[in-house]
Amino acid sequence: MGIFSRFSDIVNANLNALLDKAEDPQKMVRLIIQEMEDTLVEVRSVSAKTLAEKKELTRQLTRLEEEVVEWEQRAELAISKGRDDLARSALLEKRKIEDTVESLNEDIARTDDHIERLSGEISQLQEKLTDAKARQKSILMRERTVSSRLNVKRTLDSSKIDDALQKFDRYEAKIDDLESQVDAYDLGKKTLADEFRALENESKVDDELEALKARVGGDKKASEKKATKTDKKDA
Repeated sequence: MGIFSRFSDIVNANLNALLDKAEDPQKMVRLIIQEMEDTLVEVRSVSAKTLAEKKELTRQLTRLEEEVVEWEQRAELAISKGRDDLARSALLEKRKIEDTVESLNEDIARTDDHIERLSGEISQLQEKLTDAKARQKSILMRERTVSSRLNVKRTLDSSKIDDALQKFDRYEAKIDDLESQVDAYDLGKKTLADEFRALENESKVDDELEALKARVGGDKKASEKKATKTDKKDA
């Protein structure tokens, strides 16, 4: 199973568990990043072990290649001494070692391929982790914003505000009633200022009455004079 397939299974399992529990998005984002970080540490650990195995295989390969050379030299020595039997045995031993060398080369090739794939997966996971951390702040900010808007909407749509406004109306009605009661106690009671205002108003009315009489009297006299002149003219 590939690193990303296993990582996806782990994340999906945790996300499904969180969704079942109705966990908050912030916790889900932190979980995803934590899973990515843990997987990255694990992959790097596997990569380090694989590199160590390759070094060990390379050391074995070098040692066996040296043995191949030694057995070939022994076979040459045996031939030079007329010991074909020993030369044959040396060549057989050389062939066994060469088979092991060939197998080690295949193991090293597979190890190189594994290391290369691990390196690519580490690079991809690192990029995704960097991107996830960069997007984390934006995601959490959007979540807080939409949560705040949702709370405002819920508050506006609830009956609490209407109930509060109705209470305000009742309080204002009570205050109006109290003010009316206070005003009722003052009905029929004249203060010194009220009496002076009454005198001032009375004087103004008298002055206005006299002015009106004078104007009316003047108009009457003017009408009588005009009538007298008309009568004389006709006579």
